[in-house]
Amino acid sequence: MKTSIIVQNLKCGGCAKTITSKLSELKGVSKIEVNNETASVSFEAENTEVAIQVKEKLKTLGYPSIDDTNGILTKAKSFVSCASGKMK
Repeated sequence: MKTSIIVQNLKCGGCAKTITSKLSELKGVSKIEVNNETASVSFEAENTEVAIQVKEKLKTLGYPSIDDTNGILTKAKSFVSCASGKMK
């Protein structure tokens, strides 16, 4: 099932690289596309449970969906994830 999530804190290619890398580790997820301009992450998920896992993984990386809280800790996580993506 094709799913798209609009996320917060997505700013650059480093962010996109980290998101793509980490989501590709999840079983049942494929065809991951990250669009910096629209702050969206699109992917194919085997089922609804997998889509929920992706949403939670994005949140732990510092990229919560637009309907989730975006506190200072989440913003700090996204900064670290971004930097990590730029170094790879």
